[in-house]
This record gives sequence, structure tokens and C-alpha cells, in this order.
Amino acid sequence: MPRPLRVAIVGAGPAGIYAADALLKSDAAADPGVSIDLFERMPAPFGLIRYGVAPDHPRIKGIITALHQVLDKPQIRLFGNVDYGTDIALDDLRAFYDAVVFSTGATADRALDIPGIDLDGSYGAADFVSWYDGHPDVPRTWPLEAEKVAVLGVGNVALDVARILAKTADELLPTEIPPNVYDGLKANKALEIHVFGRRGPAQAKFSPMELRELDHSPNIEVIVNPEDIDYDDGSIESRRSNKQVDMVAKTLENWAIRDVGDRPHKLFLHFFESPTEVVGEDGKVVGLRTERTELDGTGNVKGTGRFTTWDVQSVYRAVGYLSDELPKLPFDLASGTVPDEGGRVMEGGEHMASTYVTGWIRRGPVGLIGHTKGDANETVANLLEDHREGRLLTPESPEEDAVVAYLRDKGVEYTTWEGWYRLDAAERALGEAEGRERVKIVEREGMLRASAGQ
Repeated sequence: MPRPLRVAIVGAGPAGIYAADALLKSDAAADPGVSIDLFERMPAPFGLIRYGVAPDHPRIKGIITALHQVLDKPQIRLFGNVDYGTDIALDDLRAFYDAVVFSTGATADRALDIPGIDLDGSYGAADFVSWYDGHPDVPRTWPLEAEKVAVLGVGNVALDVARILAKTADELLPTEIPPNVYDGLKANKALEIHVFGRRGPAQAKFSPMELRELDHSPNIEVIVNPEDIDYDDGSIESRRSNKQVDMVAKTLENWAIRDVGDRPHKLFLHFFESPTEVVGEDGKVVGLRTERTELDGTGNVKGTGRFTTWDVQSVYRAVGYLSDELPKLPFDLASGTVPDEGGRVMEGGEHMASTYVTGWIRRGPVGLIGHTKGDANETVANLLEDHREGRLLTPESPEEDAVVAYLRDKGVEYTTWEGWYRLDAAERALGEAEGRERVKIVEREGMLRASAGQ
């Protein structure tokens, strides 16, 4: 009797769960069946949705409901708190599985190579996001001394960072933020947030809904300089061909022509300002220097030689995420991705047998969460083709209990899907006591205890 196809997925965020879902919906799931194990270095699943989405975005967190339904399937097991490369290696996974899919996402900040970027008071957005999202592996406090703050970048992460800095702690209290984050934000001194984009309104990477949300807070006055509303032929073509771009531009135009109101926190969206230097004194940030740019006709910009120094005391760069290199896999340092063809990991022009990638580790941290679905479908289709054609390696110990015995022998304290239900219940109970939906447990030890039902 043929045994089920055994697949390991490393990374239990949306990309990994979408890959599991694609496997479950495939013909192979019916015959010979599939058996999927998800490995996640955090004690809880859901990756970016739990640790990358701002707490005041419950709509996006609603995606968890759909992911939950996938993980509830009997063919799937979760092994949380298991770190690939430390607790389990590629050779180990090959001993237990027919195929391994990596979907590890991106957690580090991309570098920005300008003078002063390493000064005290200059931060990566990813680190700040991890702090306010209660990631267990980052410090519990965050310095929020600056009254004037610069955010570099015009994507949704830059908007999240700017919005969290501009809102009051009490505005965010109804969300799932843990007590240490509430206390930190309570002490936040920021009154002015300046978001800087190198190009114009038609080149901003905001999604329209995220942008409009900025204006919903009773405490945030969004200000756009009318001089920053400018389009060339390339920009006009972008607006014409992309409804999202047009909606973003219209929103910015409306904000540029209105009178400035009296909400206490000012949030400025600046365009055509390219950061050239973080200005410092005694090792601390005291300003940001930018060069004014102008459109060149194609939607790109060129420098004008006119510089401005902005009075700010801290700078957050939100210029993109970068994936971590994975042991035993090829890695392109420039793009922060594993080289692939159709999801098959490529090394030296050859497919690394039985090894696949999907999501941000495959194509870089671009697009919205739902965009990883198409990736997963393509990767899984190629994995199944390799299975049909007999190209997969044969594991030595494909029995489902073999990997359990391996982790136990190594003393790995792993969490399970049943453990997530217990952790979820514990967080909801903490929230209920305060009239909130949930309060996130931050400490890894606390998460492990709750997952074990202690």
C-alpha cells in the first residue's frame, strides 16, 4: 500500500500555510494522500500576521480565520519553537520527508547607505514593528524621547510606523498590545512625524485603504504640501493604468488643498525629498538632510542640488525587509532571496533535489499577504510534478513518529497546534479581564507555558 507524500514546510506564516493548503487541494491529497509538518521557530504560528501587522489592523488579522481552517485539517501538524539550522537541519528533514518547502519570510531591515545612519536615535522599522507587535526575541522597551521624528520610505510599513508613533497609547489600548508596549507608548513624546519619499505621489507604494486610515484618528492631522503634488508623463501613465495608484494620488491631492486643522499630532507626508544624511551631534540624531528631487518624464527622479536640513531627533528607515540566509541553501545577498525556478531551489544551474521555496524568501518582501498564494500554487505544482516523475529523494524514515522521536531525543521543547489553541485561550482570557479581545503574551517562556496548558 503506498504511503502518503511526506512534506516539511519550514515557516508557518501565510506563505507556508498557503503551500499546505495547495497540497491539501491537490490530486495527491486523494491518492496516495499527503502528510504535512509545519516547522516554525516561534512558539505560535501565523508569522507576519502575528508579528508584522500593526495591532490597529484587525481587518488584516482576520486572515488568520482562513489560515486557521487550513491548520485544523488532520493531515497537518505544527511543530512550533523549532529553529531550522539549530534544532533541525536540512539533512535531518530529508531523512523524514519526500520534499522540503522553505517559506521563512523576512524579518531584518534592508540597509540604507547614507552617512549617519548608525547614530543613536536611528532605527530600522522592522525592529520597531517587532517591539510594538510583542515579538519575544526583542527588547521590552523602546526609546520614544524624540518630539520630531522622520520616517524614510513610502510603503505600508512606513505608514504603520508613522501611525503608531502619531497615535496615543490610549487609542491603541483596545487592541492586543501587551502592557510593556502600552507603557512605552504612554511615554512617547512625538508630536511631529515627517514621512519622506524620494519620488512623487504617483510612485508611492501605499495601498489606498492604509493611506486613508491615517486620517481616521482624532489625534492625527495629516499634512501634504501642495508643491509636492506633481506628475510627469510616466506618472500620468501609472495613474491611468493602475486604479490603486490613482486612488492614492487623489487622496494626497485632497489633503494638499484642505486647510490644516487643529488635531494635536502633526503627520507630514513629504514627496520629492531624497535622504542624503542623518545629521548627528555627540553621536545622537539631531536632523535629517534631504535633496530636493524632480521628475524626469519617466516617473523616475533626478536630484536638483537643493538641500534641506530637517529638525528631527530620531529617524526610522522603512526601506524594505531582508530575509535571513538559511543554512545549507544558496542565497543571493543582493536580493535577499534563495535562487529558484518556479519554486525549485537552484544551485549551480541544477535543481537541489526535493527542495523548494515560496513567499518572501523566494521573491523578496513585496506585495500584500494574499500575493503569496499564487507563489505557493506554482511551487506546489512543481513539487507534485517532481513527485509524479520520480525526481524526489526517498527519505530513510518517513514514518510520522520518526521526527517526533528525533525532536524529543534532542530535548526540543516544541509546541503543537493543540498548544496554539491553549495559548489563544490564555491571551483571550487576559484580554477579557480588561474588556479587550486579547492581550498578547510576549515572553517566549510565557508562550511555552500557556501552550502546555500551565
